[in-house]
Amino acid sequence: MDAQPGQRTSSSRISLAHIAALSCCLFVSLGPTCAFSQGTGLTLAEIASYAGPDRIAKLVAGAKKEGAVNVYTSETVEDIGALSLAFQNKYGIKPNVWRGSSEDILQRAVVEARGGRFDADAFETGATAMESLQRERLLQQVDLPATADLAPEAIQPHHEWIGTRYNIFVAAYNTRLIDGSDLPKGYADLADAKWKGKLGIEADDSDWFGAVVEALGEERGLKLFGDIVAANGISVRKGHTLLANLVVSGEVPLAISTYFYKVAQLKERGAPIDSLAIAPVVARFEGAGIARRAPHPYAAVLFMEFMLTDAQDILAKRDFFPADIRVKAMPAGLTFLDPAKALDQSQKWSKYYRDIVTHPVH
Repeated sequence: MDAQPGQRTSSSRISLAHIAALSCCLFVSLGPTCAFSQGTGLTLAEIASYAGPDRIAKLVAGAKKEGAVNVYTSETVEDIGALSLAFQNKYGIKPNVWRGSSEDILQRAVVEARGGRFDADAFETGATAMESLQRERLLQQVDLPATADLAPEAIQPHHEWIGTRYNIFVAAYNTRLIDGSDLPKGYADLADAKWKGKLGIEADDSDWFGAVVEALGEERGLKLFGDIVAANGISVRKGHTLLANLVVSGEVPLAISTYFYKVAQLKERGAPIDSLAIAPVVARFEGAGIARRAPHPYAAVLFMEFMLTDAQDILAKRDFFPADIRVKAMPAGLTFLDPAKALDQSQKWSKYYRDIVTHPVH
């Protein structure tokens, strides 16, 4: 992802031991609904599963008492800023945001957990990293009512993270440097000598690469990308936002793997950039999940609720494709990455991507 690590403000933390002790007592004598209605302390699982008619009011009241929600995200500054402001305006709680790449978020969460430190309430980042957090047992299963309105691909079998939006991978080109009539109609066209020194790609898109190559046929796909690199070279850049901006500047006339939403945002601002869909068109969900040991459990569930409801309209207005298909229709013909499969095969495709594309072996 595109964000650079930053710092968030510290906040007061609820005693986890106190929550655990209260929860233990409640579990013996009361069911989740009864305990919730009496306003007593609950486990995160009970808070997340409560389905009474006063559910939102209880979440808001509990979140206001906690006074904070700590979010680890790889959203850009502008995008998470818009979401944070809307959440704060609606509920009176300002999210404490720590930003980093998907890899940074995963590493930080694992290191903190192994050290017995649990600061994060919620995570919001790419599918593969979210799946890794789930396998590390750092996420809490949630079954929120809003999931009924989401695309099936947004829901994972374990329900420990949920897709909130999806990125569509497209090529992007500088409209001042490349005429529309010269655009490639398929990946094979990129081996033409006219693209020498003009191509760019994102450094960490090995999962996208694997999905494209599998769709093309593994043997054919690997040879094709090898031919493209051998004939014309590919400039490798870290970050999809950076890559899109380099297309605008003309430093990279044609980028092979950019995010549609970022190209659309730049184009709307008058930048000389446009997108090009080269089949197979791959899409990847970004998702959100609640930390299993969230220090602010009510606020964590409330933030998750927000991401699946109000945030869906905000994301659509910012050129994302939200998971709620009522808000924005899903384009036909997309090939969605399977996050579990992508994680299982990550070593294979990372090696191919490195050896063929980013650091070709001669």
